[in-house]
Amino acid sequence: MMSSSITDKTYKKLVLQVSLNGLSFVVIDLLSGHASHLKHLSFDHFQKSAKIEDLFLDVFRENEVLKNNYDEITIIHFNNLSTFVPTALFDEEFIGSYLQYNTKVFETDFFTFDELTKYEMNSVYIPYVNMNNFFIDQLGAFEYKHSSTILVSTLLDISKNNEERKMFVHMSASHFEIVVLQNQNLHLYNSFEYTTPEDFIYYILFTAEQLQLNPEYFKLELLGGIKEEDAYYQIAYKYIRNVSLFEVPNDNPSLSEEENREHFILLHS
Repeated sequence: MMSSSITDKTYKKLVLQVSLNGLSFVVIDLLSGHASHLKHLSFDHFQKSAKIEDLFLDVFRENEVLKNNYDEITIIHFNNLSTFVPTALFDEEFIGSYLQYNTKVFETDFFTFDELTKYEMNSVYIPYVNMNNFFIDQLGAFEYKHSSTILVSTLLDISKNNEERKMFVHMSASHFEIVVLQNQNLHLYNSFEYTTPEDFIYYILFTAEQLQLNPEYFKLELLGGIKEEDAYYQIAYKYIRNVSLFEVPNDNPSLSEEENREHFILLHS
């Protein structure tokens, strides 16, 4: 539950990242900024017929920390149903039209957006309405955002005063995001579904070609759920000269570098 008065202050923030494949959560100390109780739960081993709300209910039963009081609660919707629109071209009355070119949309879909005021653009997306309804029952009031909002805005912040055009790839179980930046300017954001390393490198090289990025020169940094020994890292290393794991800021010394990299979005919400 979210704390409602000054006497109930806990100086703790709960962040949950939700998708159709699982749920991750972390508790953040608002005074130190450090994270604790980081946990990821995959739903891959559950029956496909199981309702997502029932899976979430099991998570709440088994993790007492989720029942504590918090000053802030944030839900992150992690899916590939999003796009970015410059503020100058954005009209809320036509919000559903922005996604129709890169994803299948229906009249019954609920559309919303996150404002990135600093960068004069909006992240338009389809949240999981059924999940939001579940969390209202379990947690009360909360704010919610799309994962792309956090990923892109954080990387844009980091790119300040860097005139080099750079590609970042964020890996997850079913899809990955490509972000191309140059000194706080977003050149490209896109999300791709994949099943093999060949899918992975094809989309990266195709994107590079479209942006006239030479694999001999541009820098590719990988973050999310990826390690140097993974086949996806190895195939990127084969075709792109300057590839490396993203060097994450050491904001959470209690977590390993791998955990900070894998849960980058969750930890920077």
